[in-house]
Amino acid sequence: MDFRISNCNNFFKVKGVLNKQSLNVFNAEFKNIFEKTNHITISIQDVESMDRYGVNAISKLHEEALAKNKRLSIVGFGCKELYDHFKSEIAA
Repeated sequence: MDFRISNCNNFFKVKGVLNKQSLNVFNAEFKNIFEKTNHITISIQDVESMDRYGVNAISKLHEEALAKNKRLSIVGFGCKELYDHFKSEIAA
């Protein structure tokens, strides 16, 4: 399945496989996003899988939101890898 991102009013739907090959699409979509808005919501409901590059990309977006005092919400039961990453970050 190809990787797609659609959006409407700061709500982004991510669909497909977020991996090293699709990372450029993800990074292009969210480059400087917090210069344009104060909050975004990303739905990962339709993410089939995510490798470490995808997890790192979302993690970096999260770090950018914290650094710039912006809001980032991640919703959906999409990807266990991402859940595990943030779960381990909280425990550390």
